[in-house]
Amino acid sequence: MGSVKGRRGASSLVLLCALATVATSALAGTAHAAPAAPATPAAPGAPAAPLPEPGGRSLEQVRKDIEELYRQAGAATDAYNLAEAETKAQSDKIVEIANLIVAGKERIATLKNRAGAAARAQYRSGGLPPGAQLALSDDPNQFLDGADRLRQGEKATSDLISELDRTQTDLQRYADEAGERWKTLEENRVKQEAAKKQVEEKIKAAEELESKLEAEEKARLIQLEQEAQYRAQTAWLSSGAMKDVNGKATDAGKRAVQFATAQIGKPYKWGAVGPDSFDCSGLTSQAWRAAGRGIPRTSQEQLRLLPKIAVKDMRPGDLIIYFDDASHVGMYVGDGAMVHAPRPGRDVTMAGAGSMPIKAVVRPDA
Repeated sequence: MGSVKGRRGASSLVLLCALATVATSALAGTAHAAPAAPATPAAPGAPAAPLPEPGGRSLEQVRKDIEELYRQAGAATDAYNLAEAETKAQSDKIVEIANLIVAGKERIATLKNRAGAAARAQYRSGGLPPGAQLALSDDPNQFLDGADRLRQGEKATSDLISELDRTQTDLQRYADEAGERWKTLEENRVKQEAAKKQVEEKIKAAEELESKLEAEEKARLIQLEQEAQYRAQTAWLSSGAMKDVNGKATDAGKRAVQFATAQIGKPYKWGAVGPDSFDCSGLTSQAWRAAGRGIPRTSQEQLRLLPKIAVKDMRPGDLIIYFDDASHVGMYVGDGAMVHAPRPGRDVTMAGAGSMPIKAVVRPDA
């Protein structure tokens, strides 16, 4: 066990040094560092005893099962976050409509008062036809001037009645919209509850699977995760994906990277947007909010609404969307690395930008 601890300590030191180099070079926009190797396996001649296989499956298969459950939880988390955001938007819209209804009712009351005043003024004039008023008038010029004002008053009354009709029509439309918004709000609430339940079920299943492992198996599981990421990153770099990547971060991109990397070590928590914990898109959206630019809350909406760019044009601050269902996102920080909130049970950390299947790269400050 002593040699294992020594190897782990050396590996941790190598990883910390690599991360320090990445963090320093990220703001300069460099992008050519090779991935750090995972912990070295047992030395030849002293092979480690094989670990037991939970439920008759290899630990590698268990790792894949856990990873898939958490990935599915990530997709469900996005569905939950989107439903939550839509519900809030619907609530805000209902409040806006309610304010319009109040204002419309006040406007109708004002218009009715004006219409009443016009009717009373006409009643005081006796309601005589213009010809009779001219015949009885001692001053024809005064009458004609008054008749002109009367015509203006009649037009104003007609306009007032038309405006009253329009306001009442608008008021009815607002009421109808409010009813539809309430219906949508309820639908979103149901959708939100379903997504939340799915997240909880996936996370619980993964946690139960992981809880059955012994302490040594859990340590080995972490090593297997690192080795899988290392293999993926190495293959990605070997493909030449980073050959032409040399973009420089914008000022906003630098601020976003600084915020994201400052969160390293904080735990993943689904649905969290800080300040003490984050989920993957919570980290990226808050990083760009700190940089002065609001972006969509979920990785799927970030993919859908933000401009897509080629990997070769990538620069620090850009967001890398992972997996076919866009269930995960990280922020590119330069030097072939990204910062992300991986999954429940793990902390915000740096990893190779190619350590997971890349679906697209999007740019918040295009």
